[in-house]
Amino acid sequence: MKIYTKTGDKGQTSLIGGTRVSKADPRLEAYGTVDELNSSIGFLAANITDEHTRILLLEIQSRLFDLGAELATDRNAVTTEPNGTIFGDCIQTIEKEIDNITSTLPSLKHFVLPGGDETAARCHMCRTIARRAERRMWESNAMYPIADECLVFVNRLSDYFFVLARKFVHDAGKEEIFWESHCRY
Repeated sequence: MKIYTKTGDKGQTSLIGGTRVSKADPRLEAYGTVDELNSSIGFLAANITDEHTRILLLEIQSRLFDLGAELATDRNAVTTEPNGTIFGDCIQTIEKEIDNITSTLPSLKHFVLPGGDETAARCHMCRTIARRAERRMWESNAMYPIADECLVFVNRLSDYFFVLARKFVHDAGKEEIFWESHCRY
């Protein structure tokens, strides 16, 4: 298989189903951001020694590939059913993991600034990219409906990366950095 095809040199690409669309199509922005999130998770996972967390991150990366395929499918050209239901189990796993991690952390009374240590900072990068992916998916959803489970999955990911960042700071024995507002409300 050739890596380059030259079929996208004029600003168009093919969706699953063969439909040619502009590279500025909101579906491409959505699945491109999901791909960016996946790469960021790979960067995070490269620094993880905890086997439980590493395995969960690999599972999330696989589901993100499924999500990318779902977002790249032209439902008018492909007769298969949407695959949104494959995310249900992963959503439950992530929610349980969020609850487990949160139960070991001090309660929050202030907004946390991203950082605290390098691994936590990588988690915050994943969190913010997940938030952007979710926004891009909602933009795409306005024209090209996306299964609810897909949207929930990405929303839960941002929550997971937030609590995972807090866990890494806590486990490293470091202090979380809290926002000190200078604004008057």
